[in-house]
Amino acid sequence: MNCLFCKIIAGEIPSTKVYEDDLILAFRDINPQAPTHILVIPKSHIPSVDGITAENSAVVAHIFETIPTIAAAEKLENGYRVVSNCGADAGQTVHHLHFHILGGKALSLEMA
Repeated sequence: MNCLFCKIIAGEIPSTKVYEDDLILAFRDINPQAPTHILVIPKSHIPSVDGITAENSAVVAHIFETIPTIAAAEKLENGYRVVSNCGADAGQTVHHLHFHILGGKALSLEMA
């Protein structure tokens, strides 16, 4: 598979990991849109939010159970935003489900 995030999971492309377990990986975005910008991805390939099913939704639940732990470790006490882009019109450029954790400053309400 020619998926950038699958290659990161496999260790073929380096990343700055902030969290990893058997199901998910979290790493710093290489083009941050906020002082803290972390991507959280399932290790299993799911193309986007549209690919979430009853069979794979447990990993998504696990991601959302883990995001507060990652945010706390990053000291995002004043809040943070979680975003997932789905499809070209939404700006999804890597077709592997991922959630952006954005924080470290007051974020604009534009497009929130």
